[in-house]
Amino acid sequence: MPKTVDRREQRRQIGAALLRLAAEQGLDQVSVRTVAAESGRSAGAVQKYFGTKEDMLVFAAELAGERIEERMARVDAGLPPRQALRELILTTLPLDDERRAEAAAQLAFAVHAAHHPRLAAIRRQVDHDVRQALVAWLETAACPAPAATADAVIALSDGLALRMLYAPEEHTSLLAALDHALDTLTSMGR
Repeated sequence: MPKTVDRREQRRQIGAALLRLAAEQGLDQVSVRTVAAESGRSAGAVQKYFGTKEDMLVFAAELAGERIEERMARVDAGLPPRQALRELILTTLPLDDERRAEAAAQLAFAVHAAHHPRLAAIRRQVDHDVRQALVAWLETAACPAPAATADAVIALSDGLALRMLYAPEEHTSLLAALDHALDTLTSMGR
């Protein structure tokens, strides 16, 4: 009897390998061959699932965005607004190996997207989806300026993630800065 292969799961495993590789070595080192080696497959096996390097990059960018959205969805909406905002931001920060790999890959994708329209479109869609979900959440929390607050929260999150990538020894002070910024943001509506 022929072996049944879960095509979706195979693609996800290859995408996860690409994210690890991008996080550890940058996108310059990503190729069908290097992703195949990282995923424990042959280059031919990888090419069965992705026709080009760009196809792999697009899929991995979507996978990284999906992971972030899944973590954000697990934040308890019943928390007090300031605490919930903090928890939402923490889901995006490189505070463990998985999130560090995703943040590094996301940064690499953002730089790469400046020259690759297909990847830029994925980045814009992920950004749009995250912003819309945050605006909707802020509206239910009766935030006075949900769109502007969402943009501020996203900018805060992006900036902190970037700094935490290149200055992991500053995590404690950067988390204190997050708390200060959230205190300021949440007190403005009172």
